[in-house]
Amino acid sequence: MVVGDIATGTDVLVIGGGPAGYVAAIRAGQLDLDVTLVEDDAVGGTCLNHGCIPSKALISATDVAHDAANAEEMGIHADPAVDLGGMQEWKGGVVDQLTGGVEKLCKANQVNLVEGRAEFAGEHEARVVHGGEGQGSETIEFEHAVVATGSRPIEIPGFAYDEEPILDSRQALALDTVPDSLVVVGAGYIGMELAGVFAKLGTDVTVIEMLDGALPGYEDDLARPVKKRAEELGVEFHFGQTASEWHHTGDGTVTVATEPAGEAAADGGSAEMEGADADEGLSLRAEKVLVAVGRAPVSETVNPEAIGLEPDDRGFLQTDEEARTDVEHVFAVGDVAGEPMLAHKGSKEGQVAAEVIAGEPAALDYQAIPAAVFTDPEIGTVGLTAEEAEEEGFEPMVGEFPFRASGRALTTGESDGFVRLVADEESGFVLGGQVVGPEASELIAEIGLAVELGATIEDIAATVHTHPTLSEAVMEAAENALGHAIHTLNR
Repeated sequence: MVVGDIATGTDVLVIGGGPAGYVAAIRAGQLDLDVTLVEDDAVGGTCLNHGCIPSKALISATDVAHDAANAEEMGIHADPAVDLGGMQEWKGGVVDQLTGGVEKLCKANQVNLVEGRAEFAGEHEARVVHGGEGQGSETIEFEHAVVATGSRPIEIPGFAYDEEPILDSRQALALDTVPDSLVVVGAGYIGMELAGVFAKLGTDVTVIEMLDGALPGYEDDLARPVKKRAEELGVEFHFGQTASEWHHTGDGTVTVATEPAGEAAADGGSAEMEGADADEGLSLRAEKVLVAVGRAPVSETVNPEAIGLEPDDRGFLQTDEEARTDVEHVFAVGDVAGEPMLAHKGSKEGQVAAEVIAGEPAALDYQAIPAAVFTDPEIGTVGLTAEEAEEEGFEPMVGEFPFRASGRALTTGESDGFVRLVADEESGFVLGGQVVGPEASELIAEIGLAVELGATIEDIAATVHTHPTLSEAVMEAAENALGHAIHTLNR
């Protein structure tokens, strides 16, 4: 027996319960709005359940094992045994704790949680289909709607994720046995993070990338230490190559064929293409294949046309500085609202959308949104690079400090990389910064705060930092820009 359609009403309908959606819902609840949050999978979205948190848990766990096994220089000799099943169980506990916490926070802020898939049915109406036989559906009437449907992994032709040896990032993070060998298609941040995880677990990893280097979009001197460390772990790279097809070999492995990506992708990259001829394809054998070529927005599931929304040619919903779409009472936040696809960017958009709906003065400011790559070593960036600052008409002053000159970095055994600050020569205002090295994802926050507050390079240099800490490198980079760094040669 199918339950008939029932109708309810709400001030704010939030479609999608990831970091952008649940933040929007909680903030709207705090502002005394009646809120309904619809999620068809699990509260917390991809980030908490299948992406950010699970990947960082596995990165941390594999780092513990790898560091213990490679600490002879410190006088430590160990041969840790890794139980991937046990590691997955621990990871699952972390995820459950966080998602359970989000559910409690939603309920504490009077957010009505509804399980199901929502799509627009009219200007102020959505239909929610509940999963499971006989569960029926309901119609929700709303004053305002927030679309927070996130993104999905991009699938490349011939490499469908429902084929057993072909993995997306979610499936790779759920493996309970360590594959002997792995081909990673894509050397972006997801591919590089997971390549490091499996290399540290003992997997033979090969990475192919259509462009001319690892971590496209990041400056060469930031990506270089990451690629070097990966090669030290045994990761093999082939640049200027695209995956074209695969087939079973009959011995439990598959063969992946590649083709040259073409001159446009490989231009200027011959120095990076070690071990591969850019004019020839390759034949690579592995037990598993991880496809990590990026993510695409999920907008079609909400039936956007029914409410007058028109996604762009990539599927994104365009928004203004208030996170508002072209439809006055509909907002879009998170990955579905466009690049950069970052959880913290989505959370801020969710907060702004809720405040705008409640009549509060709020707007988005993207100048100080940091990004981090949790590779080994980590990368953290915020604001402008020196080249970008120059393109925008600034006269950039740059200061750097290498971690090899940091006492704290040396005591951790992690001294690759540097901190770089970019400021305006005339005013001294900090415009941005880049970090590659230990705890870069944490260190970038100080630089982001400086950009947000309009701090000067002198402000950072004059701020006494605790010794010995990694954060001293930020202070020293500021002093280097001013020409009076103590622990490194001045520029």
